[in-house]
Amino acid sequence: MRTKRTPIAIVVAALAAAALVGCGPQDKPASGAKPTPAASTTASPTDSASPSETPSPSASTSTSASPSDSPSASATTSKPPVVPAMMKQGSTGTQVRELQARLGQLNLFSRTPTGTYGSVTANAVNDFQERYNLPMTGSVSAQTWSKLRSVTKQPTHAAMYPPATQPAATKLDPRCMTGRVLCISKTSRSLSWVINGKVQTSMDVRFGSQYTPTREGQFKVDFKSRDHVSTIYHTSMPYAMFFSGGQAVHYSSDFAARGYAGASHGCVNVRDKAAIASLFDQVKAGDKVVVYW
Repeated sequence: MRTKRTPIAIVVAALAAAALVGCGPQDKPASGAKPTPAASTTASPTDSASPSETPSPSASTSTSASPSDSPSASATTSKPPVVPAMMKQGSTGTQVRELQARLGQLNLFSRTPTGTYGSVTANAVNDFQERYNLPMTGSVSAQTWSKLRSVTKQPTHAAMYPPATQPAATKLDPRCMTGRVLCISKTSRSLSWVINGKVQTSMDVRFGSQYTPTREGQFKVDFKSRDHVSTIYHTSMPYAMFFSGGQAVHYSSDFAARGYAGASHGCVNVRDKAAIASLFDQVKAGDKVVVYW
């Protein structure tokens, strides 16, 4: 008699996407992408083994090896122990800044230390390990750290936290010369915090791509959100200062990790977390925002 299988009921739930503010890195998948359905693990009654399929004692005895034929347990080769990493992708903090500054002394890390261990730092570590015949892991073990410290000098505070100053070749837009202004230049890819024409601090920024450009013009800070999360792209946007709809100035871990290899969905990304945190505390709702070439 043939066993009839019970069909699996498929339930499709329609979710309404909330059209709220926020933007994230361009390489993130769209929130509407459909997940690949998981393979069903439900077995039909006929798939389960019957008691008659259990090997008989005689079969088990006939296939077993004698003690003299089997290798001893002591001869088994064990895997080498995994060496824990002191720093790896995702690590943050002062020690990461020191790592980046030391790699910079060897011309292996050409960017401003950020304190965020991303893919750029991992590649620099990998290059260092290759140069000194160390295991190429991209992570910093005690062995890698010891070797790096032996061939570099202790970086100064200024090297780890370089002062953010307005580039001499950059001329401020005239609209930035009065009042309290977040003056954002697409030409120099910099943000300057300006009060009555005097630059208080500057920092590197990244913009949207050609398909999701950062809008240019004069705006004002509408509202601030310290721990904002985009409800469109489901990405973290710490220290967000919104100035034009869903576009905001905010910290981007993706920018800190990959630099200008990526882009935002229109927001102004900052990669120096300490700098944007300090700026967030100074800027007030209503302050001017100028985005220009």
